[in-house]
Amino acid sequence: MRTSSFITFIVFIIFCLWDVNGQLSSTFYNKTCPQALSTVKAAVKAAVAKEKRMAASLLRLHFHDCFVNGCDGSILLDTTSGEKGAGPNANSVRGFEVIDTIKTQMEAVCSGVVSCADILAIAARDSVVELGGPTWAVLLGRRDSTTAIQSAANSNLPSPFSTLSSLIKSFSSKGLSTKDMVALSGAHTIGQARCTTFRGRIYGDRVIDKAFATSLKVNCPNSSGNGDNNLSPIDTLTPTTFDNNYYKDLTSKKGVFHSDQELFNGVSTDSLVTTYSTNQNTFFNDFSIAMVKMGNIKPLIGTNGQVRKNCRKPN
Repeated sequence: MRTSSFITFIVFIIFCLWDVNGQLSSTFYNKTCPQALSTVKAAVKAAVAKEKRMAASLLRLHFHDCFVNGCDGSILLDTTSGEKGAGPNANSVRGFEVIDTIKTQMEAVCSGVVSCADILAIAARDSVVELGGPTWAVLLGRRDSTTAIQSAANSNLPSPFSTLSSLIKSFSSKGLSTKDMVALSGAHTIGQARCTTFRGRIYGDRVIDKAFATSLKVNCPNSSGNGDNNLSPIDTLTPTTFDNNYYKDLTSKKGVFHSDQELFNGVSTDSLVTTYSTNQNTFFNDFSIAMVKMGNIKPLIGTNGQVRKNCRKPN
């Protein structure tokens, strides 16, 4: 076995056995709900087959959940002052109906056992796999929050207009390294961006390929309120395949978000971007490790929280 393959194998085994405070592990539902993983996988497969963009949406739901008070399913709650209505989420996050479907199916096979937070974590992994990305052992045993705080979502989620220093600070506050941040940003290799999130970049940024900017302007006019929700792929090369082309875009000054191009702009993260752009296996390995770390941001475990029977409301 080659050294790199051996290291990847060891990391995989460690994550499979990792147990946070005696609760979180990849085998958490083996006895209480052995159908849990297959139930999520089948539903995600069906949803992505129907709409490939849904893979990016489900992955983003997990990220936006974890960055706001931990991975506790709070983003799924329908409350007037909840996370769904926060600036970074309103008219943006999607995929809730897919999670509802999975939860309904899960309740039919093992009622009150599998949390909504864990469903988000599994669905994120399965979405990546469906579009050709890597797999990893998802650690399970999270419980669900009974509250969602809109102000926390407004202040905790990184912005597409962020500078590199603010991105590093944001991820660091969650226990994630700069390397984790660059690897997790690779999630942008799938999905679409709204005009309102990149208008300022294509009309104002200096570090941008001119032909690329011109191509985006066709679908994103320079006037607020005009075409705000028009979509453009974040990865210009293969927007429905999970690969390393996102990083190739950055090295060509074709990052859609200002925050993305900040990763390759004559700064400290340039070398990581270059590595990922030329070595997809390294990106896949680092992305998988970072996803496991992100999934362990402040989980509710033991008797904290609850296992919601309806992901949209507390029991």
